Amino acid sequence: MMQMVEWINTPGLTDYEDAVAFMEQRAADIHAGTADECIWLVEHPPLYTAGTSAKIEDLTDPDRFPVYDSKRGGQYTYHGPGQRVAYVMLDVAKRGKDVRGFVHQLETWVIDTLDQFNIKGEIREGRVGVWVARDDKPLTITGAKAEDKIAAIGIRLRKWVSFHGVSINVEPELDHFTGIVPCGITEHGVTSLVDLGLPVVMDDLDVALKVSFDKVFNA
Repeated sequence: MMQMVEWINTPGLTDYEDAVAFMEQRAADIHAGTADECIWLVEHPPLYTAGTSAKIEDLTDPDRFPVYDSKRGGQYTYHGPGQRVAYVMLDVAKRGKDVRGFVHQLETWVIDTLDQFNIKGEIREGRVGVWVARDDKPLTITGAKAEDKIAAIGIRLRKWVSFHGVSINVEPELDHFTGIVPCGITEHGVTSLVDLGLPVVMDDLDVALKVSFDKVFNA
């Protein structure tokens, strides 16, 4: 059954703590039945967030940008201008109470969105997020094909309502990722749509996200 989902697109840079406060209140309201589900598209100023599995040694440059403890799953993540953050406040109870299936839907959503730009996003066992194989880069020290991360996924559920969500790199400053070990992965890099050679702007991605969301979540 199709659920009513409100889409909010906030221009400019959104303060991280303000975003968390909004998500927590909206999740409570969704649980109470007083608000619709919500997808909130934002950009943040440069910052690092530590998920519930973050290891302090993975914060390699702790004084570079503000660091926020986050209640989402996962390890360290960078957010900043040029990266689309899609906060996902959905009632997972009404969507089947299947957490693993819900995370798979989020992954599928990102992969299908990237596919609209002819980018093949892939999931890797033991690695969170969405990855792109780099045929244009040398093999890794182990002889494996180089792979770069293009999207991060990290959610939290409270009373079966999700918050936090996904982030996709459109054109962030990739050097900003060097202050952390993104999601604890040292042997692979980070990329973006523009780094892959696509003349894509944020509005293009937003349209693709909406098309793919309806296909994945409301089919």
